[in-house]
Formats: sequence, C-alpha cells, structure tokens
Amino acid sequence: MIMPTFKKELSLFARLWLGLGRLIGRIFLFLIVVSLIGWAVATAWFAWQHRGPVSALEQIPPGEAAMTQDVIQTAVRIVDQHRESTRYLRDAHAKAHGCVKAEVQVLPELAQSLRQGVFSEPGKTWQALIRLSNGNAYPQFDSIRDARGMAIKLLDVRGQPLLSDRQGQNEQDFVMFSHPNFFVSDVAEYRQNVAAQADGKKIMAFFPGWNPRTWEIRHLLIALATLAPPPESPTRTTYFSVSPYKFGEANAKFRVMPDPDNCPAYTLPPRNHDLPNFLRSALSQQLSTDRVPACFVLQIQRQDANKYMPIEDTSIEWREQDSAFETVARITLPPQDFDTPALNLQCDNLSFNPWFGIEAHRPIGGINRLRKAVYEAVSDYRHSQNAAQ
Repeated sequence: MIMPTFKKELSLFARLWLGLGRLIGRIFLFLIVVSLIGWAVATAWFAWQHRGPVSALEQIPPGEAAMTQDVIQTAVRIVDQHRESTRYLRDAHAKAHGCVKAEVQVLPELAQSLRQGVFSEPGKTWQALIRLSNGNAYPQFDSIRDARGMAIKLLDVRGQPLLSDRQGQNEQDFVMFSHPNFFVSDVAEYRQNVAAQADGKKIMAFFPGWNPRTWEIRHLLIALATLAPPPESPTRTTYFSVSPYKFGEANAKFRVMPDPDNCPAYTLPPRNHDLPNFLRSALSQQLSTDRVPACFVLQIQRQDANKYMPIEDTSIEWREQDSAFETVARITLPPQDFDTPALNLQCDNLSFNPWFGIEAHRPIGGINRLRKAVYEAVSDYRHSQNAAQ
C-alpha cells in the first residue's frame, strides 16, 4: 500500500511542477509581448515626435543667459573639487594621453561646394596640434569606461576671430569626442544634470523629480553608451563634434575617423590594460618608439533641414541615411617625441575651444553658446589659480 501511495503523491507533485512551469512560461511570454508592444509604441512615438523639417536657424530660449551663469558656477565648483596638490585641472577631459603635432591636408580634389573656411584651398596643408584625452573630470585609469576626446587646433589661420580677445592667435579649433550625440538636449537640461553630478548624484541626474515625465531615460542610455570600454589606442577611435557649426552658408557636424589605408601598415603590440596610462603608452609606442605615423580623415555632415537634423538638440544623432559624411581633409600624426615633462606641461596649459576660430566655422546651437561662456570662464579660472600656486 505504501508504494502506490508514494507514486500517487509523486505524480501529483509532478503535475504541480508542470502546472507551475506552464504558468511561469505564460507569464514570461506575456511580459515579452508587452515589452515588444511597449517598444513598438515608444519607437513610433519617438519617430512621430522627431520628424522633419527643422529650422536651419538658431532659436535661443528665454532665460538661457541666467542658466549659463549657473553652469559656470557649477563648473568652477567641479574644478575646485578635482584639483590636485600642484595644479587645477579642466572640468572635463582632465587627463591627456598627449598633445601631438599633426598635418591636416585639404583634399586636392575637393568639390566646390565643400571649399569653405579653412577648407577653401584644395591641397593646402595646415600645421596643427591635437590633444587626445579621456572625458572624465578627474584623471582615472584608462581601463575604466569613459568617453575619449580629440581637440584639434589648426595654426596660422588668417581671418577675423570670433572672439575679440583672440586677436593674433590665428587658430581654428575643432573639439570632438567619441560618441555621435550628447546625453543632454539643451542648456536647461545640462544645468540640472551637471549640478546633480557635482553633488555626486550621477544616475539621479537623469531623474530630477518624482514625476516620470521629467525622467530622461533615453538620455541616460546615451550617457551609458558614451562610457565605452577603452580602445587599443587613441589612434583607433572615431570622434564626433556632436554639436553643429557653420560651414559657409550651411550647417554641419564634423567627424574624424581612423584612416589606416593611407599610412604604412602597423600592428600595435598588445597593451596591458591594467596599467593606468596604457593609452598614452600605445600612442607613444606608435609615434615615438616604432616611428610609424597615424592617419585619420576629417569629414563633414551637412544639415538637411527637410530631415530631423535639429541644431538646438544635441541628444539627436544626425543619421547618415539622411545626410552622408563627406571627407574634406586628411590628418597625419607624424613620428615624434611628445611625452616629455616640458611638452606635457605645455599640453596642460593649452586651451581648446570651438569658439577659437573664424566666422566660416562659427559654432551654433545652445550647447555651443553655453561652451562659449563656460570654456572661457573655467579656462581663465584654472590658469589664474595655477599661476598663483
């Protein structure tokens, strides 16, 4: 009598488990279906909200000047927070992998419509300085997920500078980093985001209140995507201007991509990613030790105002299917010795600003208007504090 009873109980137990399994499977399938519907609705809503045409002119919202002053105060607070014992650092991109000399050659066969500003003379070669960096406001190990930056300064550029106090500097800067769009849309959002981050509330910067309508989940995902694993070398990364510039009469964004086919073949020896400065080491290995140049292409993406390619929202990536990138110049980093105390100090004292340039490449849009004020204020503060030490 014991065995039949045991078998009966076992059979009942099995049926219960099978029933529970079917229930869990149905719940799981239901959640998948709901998720797919939610994704489809969200995608459709985003596409409906973000469709062309857009304005080709800047649109300055009320109160932007006051918000800019708030950002300046927060940026100076960040500089104070992250200062080292002997120097004040930048409020972003504090750690450089090096400042290197470069040659930027305008394409000899450049189309007439692309001959604008510093690209107006086909075949011309500009001498330049390029700073390669990590994005964080405090120097950290290169292995930590981060954005990577490239700032280009063309030298001996003639023309009326955008800023009256830059007379005689004869420069054109392009400031870029390693993601095509930014994690904030405009100055208002940047103000609340950077203030939260300065208070140590990095994730909460995207959740400013209890109201879900104020949550910036899409922008959080952009920020997380921006914090990418390190490349093998700063010369193996693609960099984007993120915000738009004037390009003659048009509006455009810039991109710099590696162009190994126009340089001698080179295989970088394996890097030890546990070393804190392995990206500087990789750059030095190629340019200084192995004496092999690195090559890039400089490209522009012109705005098509009939597509959703807004000027005032830097969180929106301008899609290549709406407007293709066009190569306007080639960049070469020749073999050189750049990692010396004197050159590193010179690199630390260099300032890069998208407003250091000429009218043909005027930065436009809210984030660029913010940069004009913040870069100048933070640079002046940093240099004054470093000179006083």
